[in-house]
Amino acid sequence: MRIEIWSDVVCPWCYIGKRRLEGALSRFEQARPEAAGQVEIVWRSYQLDPAAPGEPSETVAEHLGRKYGGGPAAGQQMIDRVEAVAAEEGLVYRLGEAQRANTVDAHRLLHLAAAEGRQGELKEALLAAYFLDARNVADPGVLAELAADVGLDEVRVKEVLTGDEYAAAVEADIRRAAAYGATGVPFFVVDQKYGVAGAQPGEVFDQVLERAWAESRPVIDVIGGADACGPDGCPV
Repeated sequence: MRIEIWSDVVCPWCYIGKRRLEGALSRFEQARPEAAGQVEIVWRSYQLDPAAPGEPSETVAEHLGRKYGGGPAAGQQMIDRVEAVAAEEGLVYRLGEAQRANTVDAHRLLHLAAAEGRQGELKEALLAAYFLDARNVADPGVLAELAADVGLDEVRVKEVLTGDEYAAAVEADIRRAAAYGATGVPFFVVDQKYGVAGAQPGEVFDQVLERAWAESRPVIDVIGGADACGPDGCPV
């Protein structure tokens, strides 16, 4: 089973959705450690705010307050709801303090991480850095530190951050999301057949995982069992 997830590292519902999917996978027999390799997760790129600056100049609370009116206090009030939901998933957000930041470089590094088998680790590190620690995920120094922490090659990380490698892959992911009809994130696609839009409750993921697994691997009803040869020989 392959689960592709379109998300942004500054999307508060994406981190919540990640935790809810992880909860469902912990209950899904085919995703348990003893069934290693049965479920593959691929993180796809999506930018909620491609116009966000590479060098942040305001917090998320300040940005929301300026965009919708009322100043930082009003912006924080908008954030309070999602922070309360995040807390239910064990995530203590500092979203009001986090900075509005461009995420294209973070997404390019995630493509590098995929090539080196470290994508899941880097995705978690980026989300935690932004939402739990209010770090600037547009800062090349922060990105390089997080990449090194999950085991990415420092030389390759520097090459990516100082060039435009994987930029085309990021754009391709965004176009593909549009082709699927995704209008927001998180957006989950299971086996290129089932789509889940938004950070749905865990039971929704439970149902989709079970259904996708069952439909792609039908169970055969076996009748009988006598008068047959087996691996230990053929009784006569």
